[in-house]
Amino acid sequence: MPISILGSGSWGTALAYLLAHSAGNPDVTLWGRDRAHAAEMNANRYNTRYLPEIELPPNVSATADLATAASASLILFVVPSAATRTMAADLRSIGTLDTAVFLSCAKGIEKESGLRMSEILQESFPDNPVAVLSGPNHAEEVARRMVTAAVIGCHDDNVAADLQRIFSLPWMRTYTSDDVAGIEIGGTIKNVFAIASGIAEGLGLGDNARAALVTRGLAEMIRVGVALGGKPETFQGLSGVGDLIVTCYSEHSRNHRVGRLLGQGKNLDAILKELGMVAEGVPNTASVYEIARKHDLRTPITDQVYAVLYENKPAADALQELLTRDPRPEAEA
Repeated sequence: MPISILGSGSWGTALAYLLAHSAGNPDVTLWGRDRAHAAEMNANRYNTRYLPEIELPPNVSATADLATAASASLILFVVPSAATRTMAADLRSIGTLDTAVFLSCAKGIEKESGLRMSEILQESFPDNPVAVLSGPNHAEEVARRMVTAAVIGCHDDNVAADLQRIFSLPWMRTYTSDDVAGIEIGGTIKNVFAIASGIAEGLGLGDNARAALVTRGLAEMIRVGVALGGKPETFQGLSGVGDLIVTCYSEHSRNHRVGRLLGQGKNLDAILKELGMVAEGVPNTASVYEIARKHDLRTPITDQVYAVLYENKPAADALQELLTRDPRPEAEA
């Protein structure tokens, strides 16, 4: 099965490396908009911009020609969530892709519509199977063959099983689930709490405070996720608590880094410019905040992260407001 990956950032490159070692060593096409960047990767076999230490296998080829990428049987969307709709439209304009399976690997919810990434892809390709991939998977570790686990979400059991086989390698264990909504919601909301965890670290708080924040973040994730159609047990799994843990504590987490620098008093625009890559938690916070207002959901952590990001609220003030809220029982009714 020829495979194409749309998005040549760190995660797209790590997935290209991973899938090139899948059973049968399939041909993998790594697509990006920058022709010079694609030519450089083909020439020197490294993505020096994003994963400079990882040599690309010989069965990976880079391209800036979307028509070339569109010829694959399996197409991964690894562009930022804000670009998914445009990317789908660009791909659709090339022609029919009746036999292709689409796999969303971006974690986000479209702010304007409130749609998940798989829903956007299904709108553009109503007759094609659409699945999602999520879990505690940092690109830097996946590409170095460090042990990881992931979950494939799909409503078609046969497609899910096929993808599970493709994504099962000696250093990667993959599970399946039919709770596509829960998987995507967990993967989106955890980015908000990663920023909150980073803020706590930037303010110099200890392990107790961060553990409490992450735990209450999980409660908030379940509250929102179930309201949007996810299954409670999904948020106890890899795309929920698993992804929440890794992104709230790992040095590889862009969202945690953004939060840490905010906690240290740095300006958001300067942080994002220094980062040089998309931190999905920034737009995700706005999306989740809007959804919570629409559904009248209680989201105190999301509300405070939103205030810090979009209302210039000092991080220390946001923390103080979280701590001085009215007392509540821990368990929800």
